Amino acid sequence: MSRGTARRAPTGGSMMMHETDFTPLLEVRDLQVAYGGIHALKGIDLHIAPGELVALIGSNGAGKTTTLKTLAGLLHPTSGQIQYDGKSLKNIAAHQRAAMGIALVPEGRGVFARMTVAENLLMGAYSRSDKNEITTDLERMYGLFPRLAERKDQLAGTLSGGEQQMVAMARALMSRPRLLMLDEPSMGLAPLMVQKIFETIRDIAALGMSILLVEQNARLALQVAQRGYVMESGAITLSGAASELLGSDAVQRAYLGS
Repeated sequence: MSRGTARRAPTGGSMMMHETDFTPLLEVRDLQVAYGGIHALKGIDLHIAPGELVALIGSNGAGKTTTLKTLAGLLHPTSGQIQYDGKSLKNIAAHQRAAMGIALVPEGRGVFARMTVAENLLMGAYSRSDKNEITTDLERMYGLFPRLAERKDQLAGTLSGGEQQMVAMARALMSRPRLLMLDEPSMGLAPLMVQKIFETIRDIAALGMSILLVEQNARLALQVAQRGYVMESGAITLSGAASELLGSDAVQRAYLGS
């Protein structure tokens, strides 16, 4: 199978790509996660190249959020391997992964409601000591999210849902990540705000950052991504170029409403 071709595995298992001609920033092999009597991830494989935007789509309960939490170190796998920048993440705690450049913007945003926008953003740089660069990055965030510049002294809990999503994204970027993971950034937002958020995701990707995007709006996710994975019941069932997944009959029937 050629790299990037979207099709199902002939044996009924997960369809994955062959060995690639680059060193992935993130490589996941046979990752399995079980908790509370649930076998949440059933041996998934995926990879992300440096500077690549990859979408992970699937229905509710498919295991998408579990995947992100496991990569971030918030959940522990029962087996499998996670390699980041050529190094194993086994026994690496969540805060250590963040310091290594892995940032998660969680579903529900998780802003510090009683802190100002500026204070929330500075929390993203808690592990950094380069004060001058932190100040520079703060101004960069205000350039990337002009709405936040207007509200930098406002309590985050008083912002709209879309503005809180901007805070969560900017806070993650303040850690200077190499891999940004976004969990359902459009959830609960008005269409106009969804458009603004995805325009910003495009802008961040254009800067060369690696992004793993989990999003229920499959069409929107695949329109901004370079590649995509389809997850069903804890397994990767389809993968390939985003444009090919958009044209896939199976993806259209299941996720695109056609």
